[in-house]
Amino acid sequence: MNIAVIGCTHAGTAAITQMAKLYPDARITVYERNDNISFLSCGIALHVGGVVKDAEKLFYASPDQLAELGVTTHMRHDVLAVDTEKKEIQVRNLITGAEFTDTYDKLVVTTGSWPIIPQMEGIELENIVLCKNYNHSQTIIEKAKTANRITVIGAGYIGIELVEAFEQLGKQVTLIDNMERILYKYLDREFTDLTEQALGEKGITIATGQTVTSFEGNEGRVTTVVTDAGRYEADLVVLCIGFRPNTDLLKGQVDMLPNGAIIVDDYMRTSKPDVFAAGDSCAVHYNPTGQNAYIPLATNAVRMGTLVARNLMQPTVRYLGTQGTSGIKIYDYNIASTGITETAAIAAGMNVKNVTIIDNYRPEFMPTYEQVTLKVVYDADSGRIVGAQVLSKVDLTQSINTLSVCIQNNMTMDELSFVDFFFQPHYNKPWNLLNQAGLQAV
Repeated sequence: MNIAVIGCTHAGTAAITQMAKLYPDARITVYERNDNISFLSCGIALHVGGVVKDAEKLFYASPDQLAELGVTTHMRHDVLAVDTEKKEIQVRNLITGAEFTDTYDKLVVTTGSWPIIPQMEGIELENIVLCKNYNHSQTIIEKAKTANRITVIGAGYIGIELVEAFEQLGKQVTLIDNMERILYKYLDREFTDLTEQALGEKGITIATGQTVTSFEGNEGRVTTVVTDAGRYEADLVVLCIGFRPNTDLLKGQVDMLPNGAIIVDDYMRTSKPDVFAAGDSCAVHYNPTGQNAYIPLATNAVRMGTLVARNLMQPTVRYLGTQGTSGIKIYDYNIASTGITETAAIAAGMNVKNVTIIDNYRPEFMPTYEQVTLKVVYDADSGRIVGAQVLSKVDLTQSINTLSVCIQNNMTMDELSFVDFFFQPHYNKPWNLLNQAGLQAV
């Protein structure tokens, strides 16, 4: 059996390592256009800020390790075309320029995503950079050495983490986003107000509700970011606007969302026989709404890649969907979220209610205690939990993993009220915070 894999980051690496173990007699061939694999891009800000000194530690697999599993990996090879009817792929060696055709019995498409690059005046100026892969991280670190005024465009997780890293390096930092609040997709206002305050106290300029319209420069280098509401001087601009799936190879051949994300079934199969897909190139089943959605996360990718291997020969293990569970640390705050926010639920026409608890996380008779804010969003009619967010200076983020399980299993607030959680004064109160949320909803 010939298995061809296109792309080798999180989903690809997970699929390949599992397939090599499950199908030792298969010929597995990997095509990767970059010169490295399995880079943990979520660690870029840690590397930029100097927390992770050695970027090599952000890789968790290598072509040599795959070779030990019997896998043939072609680095710096770009797949130019895929013919799903003939089961052929056209490949170019980016080093020599030579082109050749390969065939497959099973095709695994894990081509990932690529940053959105706005087409506007001045975008070609030097020192306007992307933030996605290893090479980007090295470019950012090198350019940041001589940059004093750094502007980050996009206030999602990557943008926020970079802003904090640059501030800690002593830079003058501006954060621009066209939404009215930072982290708009992940958190409701109760949480973003606190995080914006934390960033502002560090001297970071937050320019939300503004759309970048152009860039200006001098001698080919960027000097100014122009928005519809102001102008911001910058020696370095990092684009963190978002990502779109890399799926042009299969356009018109498999079912996709309007944005190009490949639609797969519960077993990672596309609409074409023997073509599987996983990771940031795909849509996922979003449990809070029951709809397909595009949520590019490394956690989704590794789960989906593993499921490709398990289901390659026959449907065996079903995908359970996702809640888009994620977390971030912003200065002293530990923050996590799962499922849909109240803001997004209302925008989607859902009839929801919420419980928001602000309390000390453990008894006041303890020597120290910290305040925690927990919000749980639920369906107003059925009580089904659809989302949750937590923020505290102590790390209570694992509570969001618990609520992710609740959403995945369609639990209600009534049921959450009486789940068996332990009590120990070092860690919590007699009524666990999650129990409290359920009880208050009742």
